[in-house]
Amino acid sequence: MDVVDADIRLESPSDERAKAEKVRVIACGAIAREVLAIRDTNGLGHIDLQCLPAIWHAHPEKIAPGVEKAIEEARAEGFSRIFVGYADCGTGGLLDKVCERHGVERIAGPHCYSFFAGNEAFAAKDDDVTSFFLTDFLARQFRAFVIEPLGLDRHPQLKDMYFGNYTKLVYLSQIEDEALQRKAKEAADYLGLVYEYRYTGYGDLTGELLRAR
Repeated sequence: MDVVDADIRLESPSDERAKAEKVRVIACGAIAREVLAIRDTNGLGHIDLQCLPAIWHAHPEKIAPGVEKAIEEARAEGFSRIFVGYADCGTGGLLDKVCERHGVERIAGPHCYSFFAGNEAFAAKDDDVTSFFLTDFLARQFRAFVIEPLGLDRHPQLKDMYFGNYTKLVYLSQIEDEALQRKAKEAADYLGLVYEYRYTGYGDLTGELLRAR
């Protein structure tokens, strides 16, 4: 019985081969739905998704060390191909240093708002300097990822301090969903900002995942 149990715990050569043929995508949990949708729609069965905590969106100093640890763990598991499902995302170039150190690539662009909108299109929008952006994820999780981390539920007077220089809230939507549009509009009203809706789809994310081979 002990021998049988030991055999069950061992990975077969075919398991190792399967991992070598797959691409481990280490991504922000805030884009998990979108990565899975692109994978399934485009038949990208070689993508093996691992998500890191979405709340790191509010703590970018955790991203680079967290991704590095995940890369090292993926290598130890037998993955030879790894792709980082983050843009720079506020790491100030530290994530690029991690990627360079480990010989992996990441999603191009400064942040998810940019690659969802399309990096070239986003860079060309001069009037977005005073815009606060939401994605589908942030529209769903506005309270958990904006109100509570900033302490606005406990200290509503901080709203003007954080958002006084913004003029509008721009909802960059990945799917057309009226319920999410209502949530985004409510978020704009809560912050006292003009509401603007832009349907982007998955933007540059699709192309980035297609090249993650």
